[in-house]
Amino acid sequence: MTLLEEIRSGLDDVTLPLALPGADQARRGAAAARAQLDDYILPRYRSLDAPLLAVVGGSTGAGKSTLVNGLVGHPVTRAGAIRPTTRQPILLHNPAEAAWFEGQRVLPGLSRIRGTLAASPAPTGHAGEPAAATDSLVLVADAAVPAGIALLDAPDVDSISDQNRLLAGQLLAAADLWVFVTTANRYADAVPWKLLLDAASRDITVAVVLDRVPQGAEAEVSQDLRGLLDREGLAGSRLFIIAETVLDSHGMLPAGAVDELREWLASLASDAAGRADVARRTLNGTVRALAQRIADLAESVRAQEQAAARLESDAVAAYENAATRILDATRDGALLRGEVLARWQDFVGTGEFFRTLEQNVGRFRDRMGAFFRGEPAPAVRVEAAIETGLQAVIVDEAANAAEDTDQRWRSDPAGRQLLAADDLSGTAPGFADRAAAEIRAWQEALMELIRTEGQGKRTQARWLSFGINGLGAALMIVVFSMTAGLTGLEIGVAGGTAVVGQRLLEAVFGEDAVRRMADKAREDLAVRCRQLLMDEQQKFLQRLPADNPDLAQTLAVQAGRLARLAESA
Repeated sequence: MTLLEEIRSGLDDVTLPLALPGADQARRGAAAARAQLDDYILPRYRSLDAPLLAVVGGSTGAGKSTLVNGLVGHPVTRAGAIRPTTRQPILLHNPAEAAWFEGQRVLPGLSRIRGTLAASPAPTGHAGEPAAATDSLVLVADAAVPAGIALLDAPDVDSISDQNRLLAGQLLAAADLWVFVTTANRYADAVPWKLLLDAASRDITVAVVLDRVPQGAEAEVSQDLRGLLDREGLAGSRLFIIAETVLDSHGMLPAGAVDELREWLASLASDAAGRADVARRTLNGTVRALAQRIADLAESVRAQEQAAARLESDAVAAYENAATRILDATRDGALLRGEVLARWQDFVGTGEFFRTLEQNVGRFRDRMGAFFRGEPAPAVRVEAAIETGLQAVIVDEAANAAEDTDQRWRSDPAGRQLLAADDLSGTAPGFADRAAAEIRAWQEALMELIRTEGQGKRTQARWLSFGINGLGAALMIVVFSMTAGLTGLEIGVAGGTAVVGQRLLEAVFGEDAVRRMADKAREDLAVRCRQLLMDEQQKFLQRLPADNPDLAQTLAVQAGRLARLAESA
């Protein structure tokens, strides 16, 4: 019982939200598994000695209600014999066994309505009162029903109402045995046979009632139907023939028309051991079928997990590629062109200044210091130009990643479903502002790095003589010009632009310290860029279903345990 309850609880976690091939069928399978556990398996395991539930089912117009009337010997149809009149399923039970059905032991999803037999049955064709909803079960205590068995008159299995068809299937799935009613001209229809094949897979006890058989054709028709039953794995099914006949004014069959079926049901009801065998056989077959259904669900869940992982991988790869392109742009000197180059040249001067500084940085230290101290605004303009240029690169690459992810997801049915009509091919609102704020935070951290590195008295005197903003601008230039272990001096970006910053910083802090600061600043920038993109990709990833990595494996293990349980019973 613990295993079954564990499985029932776990099935609530099976949602299968992604639009994959077969997902709709798998969701129906999960719903059917939950219903069968609730409606039949768990109740029957808890009450093996409960009366058998015989569900009378069949196609439209097959004569199910007429058959039930004949079995109890008086009308109990929806036409007026039951109060309240209803099209709801009717469960007839022996009065002494009301307690088995009045609670929620079986079919807990259906509310109970207590019906009573009318004193004067309505004649055939009486319209009755307005029909009620089909979410409840009418219970009728009738002494004509033998103790040990109950009869449930189900809706048509091929009803034009979707709700009625689903309810008919639910009731048949909750049965210990089926009394399946068909007619001489409809016994080969596809819908009934689909249900009969399901019964065969569950090893359920089935009695087939062949109704309205023309006089003289009984042997031929019954032989043909018996052949069909044998070929489809239902060789053990009982077959009862009811000849075509005229009903009386209350829609009743002639006396004796259903005696053989009535006696068979009565013999089952009176034999405790026989009832137990029927219940055990159906229960074991149902558990065995449930094991296969759970195994199929495990595969469906695994397919969902793989699809979600594929979509996640597409998004992550697109944004990781964007991060790589951003960092490449910060290493190869690309940011030292255009506005950044112009502002840097405004800051340090051009022409002879570069050539002389390269020859002797020390000779111009005083000149540089005065320049930095007297005009801080140019250094700030360099920082602003770097912020603007870097922001443009980050925003462009984030937009490229979004477009790439959007295209990949829309090429996948599951991805299209998750995106629906939403356009995520650009950056999220406010992303440019967040990128700018992160760049400024990086610049502030870089300034703090310079302050920390210059804490020694001699070094502090040097960097104070040049100014924190000037040194910060120089370090940013160096960061954007050092790649693969090469310095700005070695690659000569933009005609020696980075050489000035490199030489200046080395004069203040020393070569090793400059390399160390540049590495730290570059690493900090990489972390910040990646975090920006990780946050940005969440607009895709948050649409993926919640991860439950153990669910598929858990279901597969439970399916195996269920199969062993059915075989050992």
